[in-house]
Amino acid sequence: MPPPTATQQFKIQGLDCAEEVAVLKREVGPLVGEARLAFDILNARMIVTAGPGEVAGETIINAVARTGMRAELWREDQVGDKGLGWWARRGRTLLTAASGAAALVSVAFHVAAGWGDHPGVAAQAGYVAAILAGLWLVLPKAWIALKRLRPDMNLLMVVAVAGAVVIGEWAEAATVAFLFALSLELEAWSVGRVRRAVTALLDLAPPTARVVADGQPDREVSVKEVAVGAVLVVRPGERIPLDGKVSKGNGHVNQAPITGESVPAPKEPGDDVFAGTVNGEGVLEVAVTRAANDTTLARIIRMVGESQSRRAASERWVDGFAAIYTPAVMALAVAVALVPPFVFAGGWWEWVYRALVLLVIACPCALVISTPVSIVAALTAAARNGVLVKGGMFIELPATLKAVAVDKTGTLTEGRPVVVEVVPLNGHDEGELLERAAGLEARSEHPLARAVIEYAASKGVAVTTAEDLRAVPGKGAVGRWQGREFWLGSPRYLAERGQETDDVLGRVAAMTAAGRSVVVVGNEKHVCGLIALADAVRPAARDAIRDLKELGVVRVVMLTGDNEATARAVGKEAGVDDVRAGLLPEEKVAAVEALVAEFGSVAMVGDGVNDAPALARASLGIAMGAAGTDAAIETADVALMSDDLGKLPWLIRHSRRTMSVIRQNVAFSLAVKAVFVILTFAGYSSLWAAIAADTGASLVVIFNGLRLLGRTRELREGEVSTKQTY
Repeated sequence: MPPPTATQQFKIQGLDCAEEVAVLKREVGPLVGEARLAFDILNARMIVTAGPGEVAGETIINAVARTGMRAELWREDQVGDKGLGWWARRGRTLLTAASGAAALVSVAFHVAAGWGDHPGVAAQAGYVAAILAGLWLVLPKAWIALKRLRPDMNLLMVVAVAGAVVIGEWAEAATVAFLFALSLELEAWSVGRVRRAVTALLDLAPPTARVVADGQPDREVSVKEVAVGAVLVVRPGERIPLDGKVSKGNGHVNQAPITGESVPAPKEPGDDVFAGTVNGEGVLEVAVTRAANDTTLARIIRMVGESQSRRAASERWVDGFAAIYTPAVMALAVAVALVPPFVFAGGWWEWVYRALVLLVIACPCALVISTPVSIVAALTAAARNGVLVKGGMFIELPATLKAVAVDKTGTLTEGRPVVVEVVPLNGHDEGELLERAAGLEARSEHPLARAVIEYAASKGVAVTTAEDLRAVPGKGAVGRWQGREFWLGSPRYLAERGQETDDVLGRVAAMTAAGRSVVVVGNEKHVCGLIALADAVRPAARDAIRDLKELGVVRVVMLTGDNEATARAVGKEAGVDDVRAGLLPEEKVAAVEALVAEFGSVAMVGDGVNDAPALARASLGIAMGAAGTDAAIETADVALMSDDLGKLPWLIRHSRRTMSVIRQNVAFSLAVKAVFVILTFAGYSSLWAAIAADTGASLVVIFNGLRLLGRTRELREGEVSTKQTY
């Protein structure tokens, strides 16, 4: 295998939790540099980033093998459980079951022999089998920890079991081995459940697509073979195989897997559709815009995997605490075993036994898994709800936000003009005014023209192109209608024609002051009417901003490059606290920096290329994922896949709930240990009770963390919900 020249990725069989990550760092880190290692626990993947002094892949694979795990070069078809062999998926479960069965049978033989100090050959053989099965996957990791003089919970358990065997407590040694294996199995199961949830995302997109070709029958081909620009046909009830734009057909598409929207979205020619979403009642023809490995769904899966390497502060705290805690506990256990017999003439076996109990109850298993299980479950739940969070560190930040900066166009607003007011004048009615305006705009591709035509159609006005239609560059258009000449243009064109009146000028000034664009329609005698257009505020924007304030966000600021009048009008309608208009990209960055200096924890929400620098500078960058540019989405820490600002308050509540669960888990784990440490010193605990308590604690924190995976419905503070979306 030749030395690599770029980032290397490996599938690691046996990588299920943070403890395995620590073991791999200790063994592989010295070879490549620990800073170059990243881990994706969900997909059991280890990433070695490119750097000086490259190490051959075979050398890395051999280093992984020394830990008791197995590595192979990563393939793209190995996302989730895919690519794992039978032993990797079932081996731990089989060994745990064998350990439990052997321990149970041995206890039966032991009881039959009178439950004395000597269990008998059959029972003793069974206990040995139970111990070996329970510790089979632990022993290599314990050996690595011993060689490197960096004790961890694997070494701690092996020492406890070995000590119990030495003092003749065979039944308790086997029980400890089995229950420790069971706690690790529960941890692997919890990560596996989340891993299967991510794999389910991958399975949303069908493996084949039906390609349409002129004059030829439809061909069903692999999505990997479909080129950008190809046209696909999607029948009712089918999943859309690739991202694209509707080129023909109308209908509704269920976009919940991507955006979290509960209501199917209407689609017509020109609208975007996503791979993995479900077509409704109509037949759609879709022009492909992204290759299979670059669809929105593929990027979501990739980003969820990559997010595991961006660890939360609480995870880093727990790991740091455990790194000090475990060797300290081993030192304390040695002191408990030696000091009382030497200093106070205590019984050797009694105090050695208490030291072993202390080792078992002090095992940081529940504490170590309390945070990562919660973080991974929270990340997956957010992705299911249309909120893509790119790492554990970013699932914690929303809980502390004090200020939010939002871009205007495409974030607070829809990002396209719509007709908001029609004012007929001089005896004309609305229908007649719209008919003339749409006829004059019929051949224009200008956004204002398309908005007028769409509005006229929505009002049931038949759009007929005016006769002798000619454009007036930069000003408007002129045409004939039923033998009379009509014109359409901006207020500046009105001034050029000299047809302004005080009434018309007053109305135009009022509309302009409200941040609206004005289209004037007239004929050779007078002004027929005014049409006001504006970039409409998103329906959810006002409610979202109100919710943010209720959640304790002190200030919501709108940052925009638009003019002051338009910005003020939008800001007032949306309910923001402050409006800063006419900003260049670097001025947006300066505004965000000022907010960070004042409030500390600040989010920036945007969708355009010009927002990317401000997104990067904020404490938390949030991109509007569906309409946002690639630059904004890649720069941001969070992407709202439905372009729904209402997801931002949801994210804050979800973050606070996640932090609450983490605090509960850490507090519970430490409390259980404290209680049993006291009982151990008082002589009221035993090995089996200690490990049972630790396994029970692991079970409690796992299921408490997995509650985050089950609840994806938006919760208001204090609201209790029983609805589950999955």
